Amino acid sequence: MSELIKINVMGEEVEIIKGTTLYNLSERYTHKLKYPIVLATVDNGLKELSTQIKGPCKIEFFDITNPNGFRVYQRSLFFIMFCAIKDVIGKDVRIVINRSINKNYFCELSSTSGNEKLTDDVILKIESRMKEIVKQELPISKVTLSLEDGMAIAHENNLLDKIGTIKFRRTGWINFYELGNHYNYFYGTMAINTKYFTNFKLHRFASGLILQMPEASNPSELTELAQLDKMSKVFDQARQWREILNTRNVCELNNNICDGKFSDIVRLSEALHEKRVAELADMITNKGASIVLIAGPSSSGKTTFANRLSIQLNVNGFKARVISMDNYFKPAKEAELDEFGRPNFETISHVDVELLNNDLSKIVNGEEVPIPTYNFKDGRGEYHGDKIKIGDKDILIVEGIHGLNSSVATTVPTDKKFKIFISALTQISIDDHNRIPTSDTRLIRRMVRDFQFRNYSATDTLNIWPSVARGEAKYIFPFQEEADAYFNSALAYELCILKQFAEPLLFGITSDSPQYTEARRLVKFLDSFLGCSSEHLPSNSIIREFIGGSCFKT
Repeated sequence: MSELIKINVMGEEVEIIKGTTLYNLSERYTHKLKYPIVLATVDNGLKELSTQIKGPCKIEFFDITNPNGFRVYQRSLFFIMFCAIKDVIGKDVRIVINRSINKNYFCELSSTSGNEKLTDDVILKIESRMKEIVKQELPISKVTLSLEDGMAIAHENNLLDKIGTIKFRRTGWINFYELGNHYNYFYGTMAINTKYFTNFKLHRFASGLILQMPEASNPSELTELAQLDKMSKVFDQARQWREILNTRNVCELNNNICDGKFSDIVRLSEALHEKRVAELADMITNKGASIVLIAGPSSSGKTTFANRLSIQLNVNGFKARVISMDNYFKPAKEAELDEFGRPNFETISHVDVELLNNDLSKIVNGEEVPIPTYNFKDGRGEYHGDKIKIGDKDILIVEGIHGLNSSVATTVPTDKKFKIFISALTQISIDDHNRIPTSDTRLIRRMVRDFQFRNYSATDTLNIWPSVARGEAKYIFPFQEEADAYFNSALAYELCILKQFAEPLLFGITSDSPQYTEARRLVKFLDSFLGCSSEHLPSNSIIREFIGGSCFKT
């Protein structure tokens, strides 16, 4: 006789047969979501739809518009593309998901046979094969293997990048996914069927291809193909840095740590940063700029970068002074509300642009100007006697998330301005098919800093992060291509250090918290990295801005 259990589904108390799968249950709730259900949480824990329900619990279903649902969409579409490429070109081909370009993905191919050359005809065949796989509604099955069997599967399927992933597993097993006659490992939950993935397109690009896919906010439309030429140059530089550091993925990073080379990686990474800062200082002085505007998303390391840039400008014979746009925030109580009725601190309207522009105009004209300091704990600006005055051989540096906004420094002539966009662009990947999103790196940086210096808990940071991300997409990233130069603030080693600070905060979030799902995702993500001490970290490192011990006032 079947056993009945009581559960809560999407706020509704229901009774089901024990052992019912989430997929079968989800069929009753498709009307509650606009797009197909691809994921569920059971008591706030992420679960694939193949999961059986064993006892009383609380269940929520999600479609692609949910951040975790969208990650399922991305990973599953990657797998479909992977299988199609293997079917068209051959099993020995190596596929590397290289980078995101405006939320589409650039992939590179290589093989021992040298038959991976991509032509328009080959791209069309791969896309057609992907559509066949989707039309066939093939199951995507999770297969739990011992580490020994996982190693064998990796070798048989030419997944040599997975060997390192398996090597550093803390458990005696690993989950692979099976689609047709193909296997692969993906970090995170997957869809259970190919039928959901009808919206995509492939394009030949450079030496590889671009997988064009929809955005979470608008699953019906493909994301615009944007070249972002300046950003592409930064990724090319990041590739060069990976080669120098021998840290192309997390496995190589962990291997270096095991070999006692962590301090070498720190020193070399910081030297590469300093070399780039010096190059930017030369570009600024060669242009004859009198004001440098630095912008970038949250937790990019703008403050430390601005101070390091000022030192290099001093080396060039110019005295540099730094102003943070954060000090021009309006009182927190005056913040406009977002669509959810919460204070929106990411909009340009939260900056007193009129006061900022008046001060900048006076400073550039040689006047001495009092500069405010923003008290984040009290949510208001204060004056403590700080003043700035610059001379003919001086340069003013202004840093803040809205530094490149067209409403800032409007009275300063264009030829006297130099604009820099800074972001923590990913340098390494977990493996060939599992990227590290730049937003995850910045989120962990911010979580650590907020706890250390701003009296915010990890729950507070996770709670406001979606609003931060929306603000960045609306107010920051649209201006990035207007920059004269870019600075990649990511450091190959940083998550090994940040892990030590972030994990206790994340483990402190209990299962009854709305942020538990995201906390557990980040814990799993950080588990890929071996933890390291910060003792080798120099005091001028960007990471010091988040963990403490910086020689700069951050």
